Amino acid sequence: MPILKKYLADFEEGEIYHVYNRTNNNEKLFLSDSNRVFFLKRYADIISPFVDTFCWNLLSNHFHLLIRVKTEKDILQFLKNQTDTLITVTEKKFISKEISLSELIEQQFKRFFQSYALAFNKTEKRKGNLFYKPFKRVKIEKDSQFTTTLIYIHANAMKHGVTKDFTKYRWSSWQTILSDRPTLLSRKEVIDWFGSLQNLIKTHEEMASFYYDCPFSIED
Repeated sequence: MPILKKYLADFEEGEIYHVYNRTNNNEKLFLSDSNRVFFLKRYADIISPFVDTFCWNLLSNHFHLLIRVKTEKDILQFLKNQTDTLITVTEKKFISKEISLSELIEQQFKRFFQSYALAFNKTEKRKGNLFYKPFKRVKIEKDSQFTTTLIYIHANAMKHGVTKDFTKYRWSSWQTILSDRPTLLSRKEVIDWFGSLQNLIKTHEEMASFYYDCPFSIED
């Protein structure tokens, strides 16, 4: 069955997207904390230079991200500051305008998935594709959609029965938002969106219970 177009949105500068993917056949995506740490490290290395990240969540067989694509100007500046040995063929094609920004971001995600899958397969003595193809990305069109998606992502461990309290789940961006530790997360922007940290916490607590009981997924 073909995937609806809204789940394969083109990436545009300055636009916000809910990006998510799962494994083939509901296999495990993470078998250890070291897997999760490596996943986040590769995300920081491969994806973060091209997007701003508002939140994330890592579940057993899938993940969720809420991101905003950086401007072409900022991305070009980043790439031009890299040495030739660090720039990929895809990135060089973007610099020379052979491919679009959307194609660049899509290829960066594919590179990220391949990097994680290769390491995972080697460690776990596994072969074959790990991730479902193609990965989904839904463009955030309204302010209300940004709010509900961000809370949905943080509360996702509750929805899948991993915990009854999303604030206790370790592998999401929730604890990072509450902390003052250095982070690549757009923490201040997320807090400012809700008006204050207290209001962010209150709104999450009020809405998270809806997703805990909700029979459908926000991406349905």
